[in-house]
Parts: sequence; structure tokens; C-alpha cells
Amino acid sequence: MKTYQANEIKNISLMGGSGSGKTTLIEAMLYESGIVKRRGTVEAQNTVSDYFPVEKEYGYSVFATVCNIEFAGKKLNIIDCPGSDDFAGGMVTSLNVTDAAVIVLSANGGVEVGTQNNYRYAENMHKPVAFVINKLDHENANFDRTVEQLKESFGNKVAVVQYPVNAGTGFNAVIDVLQMKMYKWKAEGGAPEVVDIPADEQGKAEELQAALFEMAAEADEALMEKYFEEMVLTPEETHRGLKKVFAEAGVYPVLCTSAARDMGVRKLMEFLGEIAPAVSEAPMPKTEDGKEVKCDASAPASMFIFKTSVEPHIGEVNYFKVMSGTIHGADDLQNMSRGSKERITQLYWVDGSLRQTIDEVAAGDIAATVKLKDSRTGNTLNSKDCDYVFPQIQYPEPKYRRAIRPVTESDAEKLSALLTRMHEEDPTWVIEQSKELKQTIVSGQGEFHLRTLKWRLENNEKMPIVYEEPKIPYRETITKAARADYRHKKQSGGAGQFGEVHLIVEPYVEGEPVKETYKFGNQEYKISVKDTQEIPLEWGGKLVLINSIVGGAIDARFIPAILKGLMDRIEQGPLTGSYARDVRVIIYDGKMHPVDSNEISFRLAGRNAFAEAFRNANPKVLEPIYDVEIFVPSDMMGDVMSDVTGRRGVVLGMHTEKSFTRLQAQIPLKEMSSYSTTLSSLTGGRASFTMKFNSYQLVPADVQEKLIKEYQESLKEED
Repeated sequence: MKTYQANEIKNISLMGGSGSGKTTLIEAMLYESGIVKRRGTVEAQNTVSDYFPVEKEYGYSVFATVCNIEFAGKKLNIIDCPGSDDFAGGMVTSLNVTDAAVIVLSANGGVEVGTQNNYRYAENMHKPVAFVINKLDHENANFDRTVEQLKESFGNKVAVVQYPVNAGTGFNAVIDVLQMKMYKWKAEGGAPEVVDIPADEQGKAEELQAALFEMAAEADEALMEKYFEEMVLTPEETHRGLKKVFAEAGVYPVLCTSAARDMGVRKLMEFLGEIAPAVSEAPMPKTEDGKEVKCDASAPASMFIFKTSVEPHIGEVNYFKVMSGTIHGADDLQNMSRGSKERITQLYWVDGSLRQTIDEVAAGDIAATVKLKDSRTGNTLNSKDCDYVFPQIQYPEPKYRRAIRPVTESDAEKLSALLTRMHEEDPTWVIEQSKELKQTIVSGQGEFHLRTLKWRLENNEKMPIVYEEPKIPYRETITKAARADYRHKKQSGGAGQFGEVHLIVEPYVEGEPVKETYKFGNQEYKISVKDTQEIPLEWGGKLVLINSIVGGAIDARFIPAILKGLMDRIEQGPLTGSYARDVRVIIYDGKMHPVDSNEISFRLAGRNAFAEAFRNANPKVLEPIYDVEIFVPSDMMGDVMSDVTGRRGVVLGMHTEKSFTRLQAQIPLKEMSSYSTTLSSLTGGRASFTMKFNSYQLVPADVQEKLIKEYQESLKEED
């Protein structure tokens, strides 16, 4: 079996919104390349790409699927990405190891929010984009309207390479303005008949070809000069120019297919084989320390694992890209991420559920292996003479969260292990064992994303689980200064316990100095700072401890014990039992006993003095606020804005992008519980959003009262 080199390999992400026909298109590609002898369908649940049980159940792509296709002397490594934004992790994974993106959209649906999302991911990762207008055989297919929408959304870089002659149920022909020929298909599709362009289409074809000439000429000055002189380019010059300008994302070619009828698929593959950048022509990847790595098959070996999955009848499969050198079966490699050693036992080219055993994989190529002991997604494996470490894939922030627990309490440990494995398969399933909330929180990209996790646990792993509303990680803080003192005294025969602590608490604000004098009632307290400790809290904010003790009232050896007492109470605020933050504590006085004073005495004295002072310092509840960015069709903006304000959201700004609007807002986490479901309902699935933690802010008075009441009732129930 041939080992392909970097100049022969094209790594491509196949993207598209739900319902665009992506899975059907990859099935037709596999058929055209001879990998499958019969094309499967989504309806029959027999496609090569969507082969996981959950994908068959829902009729959606859930995982990014690798397909290694040999065609016309090239190796097309095409990764079929999930269409739903709930599974955006698959798109991000794919774009990290490919050099171009093909975005599929349906001729009847046109540009949808999924198309916009796909493009944004590709643009953010600096990948060139080609558009494929599929389903041209649909009764409501409208090619011209779809192209107009593409230009409205993505600008004048959109360039028609092919257009249909008879879109609709009778579709069977396209005109290729790059080749200036018409392709006609028989009812079974496949290889087209190549004929001359009809006279009544000649003018339109020449106009579109002229636009391609102009874009191709922008590739270099020599082509530009020739084009201005002669107003025409040869096919070779056009091809060379388009290839260069496409790699620079200077043109977005538009091609035509009816994947279900296998029309246009072969021509699409030919176009990608010629125009898409080979690995040797793509930008060089960089290591964590910024070093560029040349795609050289003779260099030291390095591979990056971009996907790990547990697959039916096989077990754990690791998908990787060879970043440098050549990987062979039986190679011994060092896992640079984990410090362990691995032996490569078997190598495969994969096409969804199909596998071919291979002996070696050269730089730039994508393949799979099994039975690695300690290697997972994001790990770099090297030969002994290589020290590359490639950066982890950066996934989008979660935007839907639920508490999860097993139906049978004794299964908690087993569930934890399963969730860890699921996260390794899909890193956008984020798992948190929250000591604070006393819940296991699972976060994902949307309600459907977590529903898929539940389906897999219950059907594949036979683990019944329950989703519950997650608690909110509130915080408590103080809004004014207060003082308190507490004496701990205990005598019960023999040595007793004695410790007395006098302290002041006040809100901590970064950069704000300690005052020299504090006044409470009619008494003033002068502060002389002897020592300062700033303790960053793992849940955010700080506790700052000031030692202002004079005259040896408390020995310095008891200060750590007092700090332990403060930490005991800061983990359970008096209002809602939530963690406290951003508090400065000034210990200014106290007493000790020459015999009875010890660490436990001062720990208890510090704890109780702090608790009393905190209660007297006008404590308030803080709630997590998230930055939310909503991408919504402009004609639906009113309903979305009303919903945002109804969630106590604050609109920060709006930015119109053609027919869509980007709305920026800040919304409390409490109000985001089921937002993905609501937004989908409001917009018919045409909107999307992202969310990211911003800060903690005071809750409104009525909300605080409600939270305090709920906490007090929960304490009574525990009693």
C-alpha cells in the first residue's frame, strides 16, 4: 500500500449545518473512490460515517469522523464534522489538523446560522474555505438566491466555479466556468458526460469566468499584468492563480452537488485534489514554545493525537496526525505530555467504521492506532531524538450545565470513571466534582449535547442517570467594616484551653491601603501593620490577613492557627452557606495564657470572632455573571432582546452582520439554565450563542432575601 508524501496529501474539514447533506456527501465520495461498493443512507442507518449507535438513533452526526480517501493520485483526508453547534468540539478538533474547510449548505435552505458558525470557526483558525451548494435536486432548490446570501454574508470573495442549469427535481447538469464545459449526468449519477456550454448559457458563463480570472490574477503581479493586457488567462494560469489565492483565503469557490444522486461529487473531489493546499504548502504547525515544524518525512518522528474514542467491537482508538518524520508499526515513542512510553502496535487508515492496516504513516498524513496504554487526546508522542510538544486544542466554553447522579447511589464511583472516559472522547463534555455544591456538574454545548451523553450512558453503558438543576455557586462578601472579639476558654481538669482574638473585618479592594484609624461607636482603634498575608482563594477573590498586634498580646506562633480558624468560616458564609471572598482581616489585639493557650484555642477564637464580625459587616450575596454573545437573525432580534432583559440581562451592544445581528449582553448564570433550549424555540433553531464567565456581582435585594430564606429552611430540614 502506498505511503503518501506531504505534497500528495490534502487534509480537509467537511463542515455544514444540520440537514445540509454532509453525511450523504461523504458517503458518495467514498463510493466514487471505490472504498464502498454501495452507498448507504442516513435513513437506512448504514452510512460509513455515522456509525455510532447514538448517531443512528438520532439521525445526526455526533462525532468528527475521519475518512482517508485515495483519488486521482492524491490522498484526501476528509474529516466529516458534526453539523449541530451542540457538537462544535468536533469542528474545532478537525480544524486543528486540517488545512482547508469545505462548508456544505443546502440549495433549499440557503445560508443558515450553522453556515455562519462553520465559517466563523474556520476563519478564526485561518483556514481557506470553499462552499458546496448541495441538494440541487430538491424541489425548492434556489441556487441564485443561495449564492446571493453567501455574498451578503461573506462578501465578494465568494466566486461561482460551477452553477446548475436546471436546479430542482429535474437537476442533472452544471456548467463549470473554470473548465468552460457543461457536465451532464445520467439518472444514476457518477461520471458525467462532458459537453459544450449551450449558446443561451454562454454569456453568463463568460461573465462568471471573467470574475474568476480577476480573482486568480490577484495571486501575483505577472498574472495581474497579463490579465489587464489580454483580459483572459489560460486554464493553467487560472488554476495556478486560484490555488494560491484560495490558500490565502482570498477566494471562496462555490461548487455544486446533489450528493443523494451522486452528481457533482467526482468533480468536487477533482477540484479539491487540484486546488486545496497540500500539507507541504500549508503553514507549518508550531510547538508550545512557538517553534515551527517542517513537514519532513525524513526528520525525527512526532505525532499529535487529536481524537480518542471508544468504538464498537474495537475499544479505544487514537486518531493522530504525523507532524514530523514517519511513524511505523512497532515504533517505541515517548509521550511528551505524560512522561510515559508507548509502543505502536497497529496502524490504520480509516474510513468511518472501515479500516485498512498499513505499515507506516509519513509526515502530514492522518491515521489511527489502537491499544495505547496511557495516551489521550492532546498528547504528543515522539521518537527519542525529538522534543516537540504541540499545544492542546482550545475548545469553546460550555453553555449548558446540569447536575448528574446515578439512579443507584452505589454506582457513583462507576459513573465517575465513565464520565472521565467520556470527557476524553469529547473534551467539550466538562466534568466537575463540586465540593462546594455537593454535586457532580456536567457542562456541554447545549441541551442536545447533554442528552446525547445521557443516551450513551444509559444505552451503551447500562448506567441509568438523573439530570437535576445545578446549584449556583454564589459567593458572600462584606460591604462595610466591623469589629468583634471572642474569648475561647475551657477548663476541665488538668491543662485548659484559652485564646482571645480581637479583629476588624472590611471589604478588600485591590490596591486600597489599610487605614491608620478605625472608629466603631465612640472608640477609635489605631492600626500599625506588622505583617501582611494575601491568600488567593481557590474559588476566586482573596483573604488578606493583617497582623497589627502590639506588645506581644498574642504570640506570633498562634497567627497560623487564627488563620486556620478564619478559613474554617470563610468556606461557609452566614447568609447562604456559600464561600466568602474579598475580605481583609486585621488582628489588632487579644490575650493568651502562659499555660492554657494552644493552637486549637486560637483557631476557635479566630473562627468565632470572624463569624461575628462578618455578620455585622453588612454581608451581601454575589452571583456569577456571564458574558453572553448571541448570533441571531436580525428579523428575530426583538423577541431575543425581550427574553434577555427578562433574564435580568444587561445588553452591552449590537453589531449587524448582513442579515444577522451579534448581540452582546451580561446575564446571571442562574438565568442561563435552559437558555439554549429557549433560544432555539424562539428562533426556530436559527440562532446560536456563546457564554464565558465574567465576574461576581451583587444580587438584587429581593433575590438575596429569597436565597437567605431558602438557606434557613434547608438548615431546619437538616436538623
